[in-house]
Amino acid sequence: MADALDKTALEAAYARWAPVYDLTFDAVMAPGRRAAIAAAERCGPTILDVGAGTGLEFTLFASTSNVTAVDLSEIMLRRARDRVLQKQLGAINGVLVMDALRLAFADNTFDSTLAPYVITVVPDPEATLDEMWRVTRPGGEIVLVNHIGAEKGLIATFEGWLAKHAPNLGWRPDFPWARIGGWIEGKPGARLIERRTLNPFGLFSLVRIGKGEG
Repeated sequence: MADALDKTALEAAYARWAPVYDLTFDAVMAPGRRAAIAAAERCGPTILDVGAGTGLEFTLFASTSNVTAVDLSEIMLRRARDRVLQKQLGAINGVLVMDALRLAFADNTFDSTLAPYVITVVPDPEATLDEMWRVTRPGGEIVLVNHIGAEKGLIATFEGWLAKHAPNLGWRPDFPWARIGGWIEGKPGARLIERRTLNPFGLFSLVRIGKGEG
């Protein structure tokens, strides 16, 4: 189900965010990145990092991992490539401009597909999950970290108001669990392995989706 966050709006939003992205989002999102990478690496070394942005998580990967990173924003990826070169990060073997809705990889390529703080950003979350599913091998996992919108109360009301500005923000503050949960229920072979809140303050959730064998 596509909506107001189209490709043009996203590219414009993240061009605005790029100069201050690291300063704004590094510390608050670091616990989620660490948890997601730990889960992804347990599946095996070959990892696809979808929505890598400026590469904030690159230094967290083990040296034995084999990571391909993609993002829609060329401006963000310039900073990611600089990070790889400056810190000599051998685990990162490719940093590519790519649309998460059209991943240019063969089926069953990766042990896990990691998407930190991404599923609330893409224009069509369900189609993006379909693509991540396609490129993940049987027995592997899709690993998500994201804020999940509140279902009721003052926080839900505030998120609903903030959502009116989603195209300018570059993400959906009111993203409901039903979009992920409904996709899992409708995808043969998919199972929810884990869903848990993370620090700081339970703002974000780790979600692990297993891909059945065969």
